[in-house]
Amino acid sequence: MSRFTVAMIDLNGFPDIPEWVPEAFAQAGVEYLTRECATAGEVLGCAAGADVVWVWGSRVVTPEVLAELPRCGGLIRTGSGTDNLPVSAATARGIVVANTPEAHSHAVAEQAIALLFACLRRIVPLDRATRAGQWQTARPWPNAHLYGQTVGLVGFGHAARLVARHLSGFDVDTLVYDPYVSAEALTQAGVRAVSDLDDLLAASDFVSLHCPLTSETRHLIGERELRRMKPAAILINTSRGPVVDEPALVRALTEGWIAGAGLDVFEQEPIAPDNPLLGLDNAVLSPHVAGYSDENLELGWRLSVEAALDFAAGRWPRSVVNRGVTPRWALAARQ
Repeated sequence: MSRFTVAMIDLNGFPDIPEWVPEAFAQAGVEYLTRECATAGEVLGCAAGADVVWVWGSRVVTPEVLAELPRCGGLIRTGSGTDNLPVSAATARGIVVANTPEAHSHAVAEQAIALLFACLRRIVPLDRATRAGQWQTARPWPNAHLYGQTVGLVGFGHAARLVARHLSGFDVDTLVYDPYVSAEALTQAGVRAVSDLDDLLAASDFVSLHCPLTSETRHLIGERELRRMKPAAILINTSRGPVVDEPALVRALTEGWIAGAGLDVFEQEPIAPDNPLLGLDNAVLSPHVAGYSDENLELGWRLSVEAALDFAAGRWPRSVVNRGVTPRWALAARQ
């Protein structure tokens, strides 16, 4: 019988594989293959006999490719978002999809809060004014505050939970809309469950998006939702760009439906040079870097290898996206 095989089919532009990675697989008796695959043919050339297929950011694994991977019982995505993987097709084939949200949840939470403060305290225009020699009497001044206000979190995964915990010191009232998390679990986390997104948008002074990109969440925040928000509200998005209808957001920011937005993600990436958001002073932008820190790459490697070795040992990985899947293999709970 052939050895359990893990095939990593893209490195997301990272050239160096840590030395300990192949050593860890060798010690576990697992065959480890790696190849930068840009086409379906290249994936099949590398992973046709693999038990686990591992990706970072590639979108080359399609439903058609999965149909040609007869041994595959696990897909690993280094990172949290799995919109680059055919999760539904994997579930139908009994393939467990694992990810590594803990690799960058702290960094994403910190970026979301940083964007909130940058908007709230008007850091970017104040920096520009100060550099231009304008002092004290020059606008713009900060004209809002955080303490005692209401923060609405859309989605309550790893990063959102950290945002709630970190902001609790500001005595904010935290509302959460997440239809996949029970009200009891939200209460235990010290936040208030909201069963309707419209209610959260209308009640919140600041709204932070932390939901995955799915068919249900694409353009979850559009013109109707933006008009539900307070005129002084700030929208933060560190999830995925298409969760927000970007043209509607531009109108909201230019016409005063909301006061500002802090965005790390966009509908088109890299952002186009003629994107109207680039010219708006009430928008703070960063280039999809929320998940990066001095430790996230190492954590990404370690949690991904851990997931692969869990599969090899017949265990459920730490983080599974499609929990309702009936796996091809019998999997035991992690101890």
